Amino acid sequence: MRYQPVRGALPPRITISRRRTVGALLAAAALVATAVPASSALADTDTAASRPARSRTLPYLNPKLPVPRRVSDLLGRMTLAAKTGQMTQAERGSVDADQTQITDLALGSLLSGGGSTPTPNTPAAWADMIDGYQAHALATRLHIPLLYGIDSVHGNGNLVGATIFPHNIGMGATRDPGLVREEEHITATETAPADDVIHAAQGLVGAEAG
Repeated sequence: MRYQPVRGALPPRITISRRRTVGALLAAAALVATAVPASSALADTDTAASRPARSRTLPYLNPKLPVPRRVSDLLGRMTLAAKTGQMTQAERGSVDADQTQITDLALGSLLSGGGSTPTPNTPAAWADMIDGYQAHALATRLHIPLLYGIDSVHGNGNLVGATIFPHNIGMGATRDPGLVREEEHITATETAPADDVIHAAQGLVGAEAG
């Protein structure tokens, strides 16, 4: 007997307008796969003498130039400490009480792990929280924006009121790629208002492939 996937109405989509985000600059450093304490990164020296001019004519800030040239220029301006910071992803709980660490350590990324949420736990509070972190990131010597990670593996489980779906193995077992794509869309839609920088719907492609 051939398996017939179950059909039915999906949960309604949340339609919350995303706030205008801070202008994104080129971020050329990779993130580590696992979050580590913020204190493990080295501070990037940022003195008035070493601070570059804020002119848009700097090659890495010039959107008209080829990406390889911009990346090369940016990397050439980064100290070892800045590169270390950009490769560090700290859990937000380790910097929330002292957000100057984002600037002092030139952190490249923050992550909300399971249960790591703002108070109140609303899309607006998430956006305000991340905007605050982003302001500290853009105050660094090179003004590299922060990447923010949310583990929306099978729905944005950290946000109260978001839709939670079966885990990846369950979605894969439906043998219904269209249903999985719809889940991906709903998850991304419900994550986007809470995250002005990046939403990570990790593992959903694996569920579709299964």
